[in-house]
Amino acid sequence: MSKTCMNNKSKTKQLDAAEAFRLSSLVEIAPESIVSRVLARTDGGSLTLFAFAEGQELSEHTAPFDALVQLVEGSLDLVIGGETVHVSRGEIVLMPADVPHGLSAPEPAKMLLTMLK
Repeated sequence: MSKTCMNNKSKTKQLDAAEAFRLSSLVEIAPESIVSRVLARTDGGSLTLFAFAEGQELSEHTAPFDALVQLVEGSLDLVIGGETVHVSRGEIVLMPADVPHGLSAPEPAKMLLTMLK
């Protein structure tokens, strides 16, 4: 298991500096669940790793900041502003601020979400 450290401002477990991590090992897929882990958080944004069990969904919502979705494992179907985008491992997609978006996991998947403030 990797070491973690506490950030005194946010009290969020984050990654240790100057240490390499395999993204896929930092969060586990749990049956019938969505699991998330904040890897970094600053005034400029956050980096969160998600794991989705097959069939899980996030309902349509908006965010006040641009966000980048990068697929680490599996695939996801994103709906961004009414347009469906199928995203596979190794691909990245921009979700613009204030545009409704949601997602579904047709198979187990892991994604890295970068929120840009």
